[in-house]
Amino acid sequence: MKKMFTRLFSTALLTGLILAGVTVKAQTTSLNSDAATTTTAPESVTAEQKAEAKAEQKAKAEDKATVKKENKAAEDTSWKPQRRIWGYAFGDLYYDAHADKGGRGGESNYAGVPTGRNAFQLRRVYLGYDYEINKRFKAQLLLSTEPTANTSPATLTSVSTTTITGAAGVTGKTTTTTTTTIPNGDNLADNKMAFFIKNINLRYRDLFEGTDLVVGEMSTPGFALNEPGTNAPTTLSENVWSYRSVERTITDFHKNNSYDLGAALQGTFDVKTKNFGYVAMVANNSTSSLLSAANANTGFYKIFYGDLWGKFLNKKLVVDFYADYAKTGAATYALGPQEHNMFKAFAAYTTPKLTVGVEAYTQKIANGISDATTKIGENATVNALSIFARGAIVKDKIGFFARFDTYNPDKDYNGSTSYTVNTNYGSYTPVVKEKFYTAGLDFTPAKGVHFMPNIWLIDFKDNRDATTAGYVTGDHTLVYRATFYYVFGK
Repeated sequence: MKKMFTRLFSTALLTGLILAGVTVKAQTTSLNSDAATTTTAPESVTAEQKAEAKAEQKAKAEDKATVKKENKAAEDTSWKPQRRIWGYAFGDLYYDAHADKGGRGGESNYAGVPTGRNAFQLRRVYLGYDYEINKRFKAQLLLSTEPTANTSPATLTSVSTTTITGAAGVTGKTTTTTTTTIPNGDNLADNKMAFFIKNINLRYRDLFEGTDLVVGEMSTPGFALNEPGTNAPTTLSENVWSYRSVERTITDFHKNNSYDLGAALQGTFDVKTKNFGYVAMVANNSTSSLLSAANANTGFYKIFYGDLWGKFLNKKLVVDFYADYAKTGAATYALGPQEHNMFKAFAAYTTPKLTVGVEAYTQKIANGISDATTKIGENATVNALSIFARGAIVKDKIGFFARFDTYNPDKDYNGSTSYTVNTNYGSYTPVVKEKFYTAGLDFTPAKGVHFMPNIWLIDFKDNRDATTAGYVTGDHTLVYRATFYYVFGK
């Protein structure tokens, strides 16, 4: 009986479990069927969901872009514009050990200085102000005083005509000539030093990628354009020579325009590396002079400057090619218009320990001279060469420099003929050949402060034959100097 009860209970329990399992399975199948029906039925809902998801992604992207733009704007407002007063000065305690007996070298600092003279002298004082209007526009003002050791006064002659009407109605004219003594060497009437405006310009950075536009009075590519944060070159001879405080470069010494009033494009061909670039400039050919409106060279003629530069061998080798061309008013109507043009090549190999460089130029001055007898105008061709070296003896403390120049003002000069100079180009004369020498040491107790003992020597040789009237035998000017130079605000 007991066994039968146990068997029946087990059978009932098993049957209940089987039925429960079937019921659960049926419910699960039904639910799955419903779910499948719900998922696959209305496809339009899926498209809407996808559209909503896509719209949401786009909104997120737009929000991200907006945040990025806002962050960029925040960066721009953190830019600090440059407001900088800067300058430099250099001069010497000099001793003129020997003065040229012919008083030659009108382009030098010591023309007319007598033998034995010794004095302290400031040869250059700069005071500049840089003002960044915004990231694209920068203004620059530079004041300069550039006295020479010889400040002998010059004379200014003026002619005035007065009309006189007599009692009888007779009209006559009287002419009065007045001669006034005026100081030289950038001096005031009381012979104190005076500033003049040497540079005043506006720079438009990246007018197009890699090129700046500069308008106003500025340095020419014949001088130096090494302004940081611009597309101007840093390879020009003035910058590589580095001793303007000792003497100007050979082209600057012989009076090509180191600055002028006009407009220039200063650019680089490779914006990222800045290894190659150019300068193109047109200007008045008047430097800082304010020429009269009646002057034939004002408003009728311009000078054109061009320059190509490059850096090679991991920027150790710098190469520069320069040219200029200017047409000017006639010296005399018989000769016709004048013109002059220069071609210059410069190369230097520069390292922290040693830099060597060479600069050579040729210049043609059309109708620059005329035969004193026949009065026929002739072209004069100038050739010049400069070689220099500088380096470090003790890094950042003691350095050295040396330079040699040779200059021939007219390679076709006829020594048996006397010439008249027609051109007003610089202090040009075709008569005198020059050889220039300088050497010295550079003591730098602090950055931007230099003390430089040096010698300064020019040998003069007359182009004329010894039998030609006016001939002067060879001679030289020798000056011993303790030069000082300091920079501030840079």
